Amino acid sequence: MVSFIALCVLLMIGHFLRSKIKILQWLYLPSCVIAGLVGLAVIQLAPKFGVSIPASWTAGWGKLPGVLINVVFACLFLGVEIPSLKKVWRRAGPQLAYGQVVAWGQYVVGIGLVLFLLGPIFGVPMMFGAIVPVGFEGGHGTAGGMGPTFEALGWSEGKDLGLASATIGMASAIIIGMGLVNWAARRKYTVHQAEPSAFPEDDTIGVIPLDQRPIAGKLTVKADAIETFTLHLVFVGVAVAIGYLIKWGMTSGEQFVNSDMIQAISAAKKTADAEALALAQKAYQGNSLRIITKSFPTFPLCMIGGLLVQIWEQKWDKKKLLDLGLTRRIQNTSLDFLVVPAIAMICIQAVVASWQPFCIIIGMAILWNVFCVLILSRRMLPDAWFERSIAEMGQSMGVTSTGLLLLRVVDPDYKTPAANAFAYKQILHEPFMGGGLWTSTAIPLLALYGGWPVFLIACGAVAFWLILTFFTPVIRNRNNS
Repeated sequence: MVSFIALCVLLMIGHFLRSKIKILQWLYLPSCVIAGLVGLAVIQLAPKFGVSIPASWTAGWGKLPGVLINVVFACLFLGVEIPSLKKVWRRAGPQLAYGQVVAWGQYVVGIGLVLFLLGPIFGVPMMFGAIVPVGFEGGHGTAGGMGPTFEALGWSEGKDLGLASATIGMASAIIIGMGLVNWAARRKYTVHQAEPSAFPEDDTIGVIPLDQRPIAGKLTVKADAIETFTLHLVFVGVAVAIGYLIKWGMTSGEQFVNSDMIQAISAAKKTADAEALALAQKAYQGNSLRIITKSFPTFPLCMIGGLLVQIWEQKWDKKKLLDLGLTRRIQNTSLDFLVVPAIAMICIQAVVASWQPFCIIIGMAILWNVFCVLILSRRMLPDAWFERSIAEMGQSMGVTSTGLLLLRVVDPDYKTPAANAFAYKQILHEPFMGGGLWTSTAIPLLALYGGWPVFLIACGAVAFWLILTFFTPVIRNRNNS
């Protein structure tokens, strides 16, 4: 309970600082990120002033991100009406292709740099190339949630570098994004324009005006039966349970496939043959399927669980008990309490030890995203290319709300097709990228097989979407407005 109180105090301080300090308002940093940075500063500086932080204040913080990320991803599709693939493709085909190129390109840039430059010069591990897509495309939630995976693969520094990458990415998205907005406005590349200074004070400090406050959600059941919020937690719990069942199935399948190795270990233990036991354990621990299964995180599987629950709800729940607003409250609350300890517990020494390759890879990743906006977007997107691409840049370097914020600067009333295309594109994009199935698979693959297979897969994916856009009628010249 003491550690929970400490998290709440940090969140309160973070929101207070956001409401008072102009630079934090201009950067649109979420209060949870500010709170995490405050916690990080306290944890790092307190010992230097002879102050000892009681262990009870941070008890359980290290495990919290790995638990709450399951809730965040389980909520991803709960309450969201799943449209047909045909409808999604018709409305967001070009946007999906562009978003995929941006996301896969982060793997090409990150892993390519490690293969050709950072690995030979600085000796960084191959997983170092993944901190860009984990931090930029994935964000703080994914970086914190991938911590157990990095630890299982013997590189715990990956979580710290991923979180640092996410923080820099979010700030860079706003700073560079606003610069690009002003550039595009002067060049008359935008369909509509609103100056950043035109936003009201309530918007910058993160307070919704009294006469504009939306409802948090709808009550779908009577409290004398079950509290509506409780029922929604049950839905989330079922989605998480399905994710855990899938993970259990993966583990059981791996043990069935490797039953010979497991039996060899058991036989060696019975005969007390130390040499045979060591050989059997070494063979089993180095087995590729076991490593992938053990290190594969649970949260993408919880996302699948949420998708299955939503599909069931759409088809069979005639009373429509699942409300999107309440689901989002659960998801966002979990994310707030995930980000604070994840950032506060960053090992600064790990970041400082790799500061040179870290700065290089982050700088090149930012340049890749800017290149996509300035060069690729006007060739890949059918209309309102700047509005569409600036939203994608915000999302691929920060979070979805960052992308929508930048979009709202240039399209305040959402009169262009950008917002609609961006929303539909997320339905097919998020299950795979930014913490989805590919993100969770790429890290173990890098640890097992090195950078070349993952690098070539990423290059192939970029080439696939570019060919689909420029050399086939599937996407090219489509108008999905």
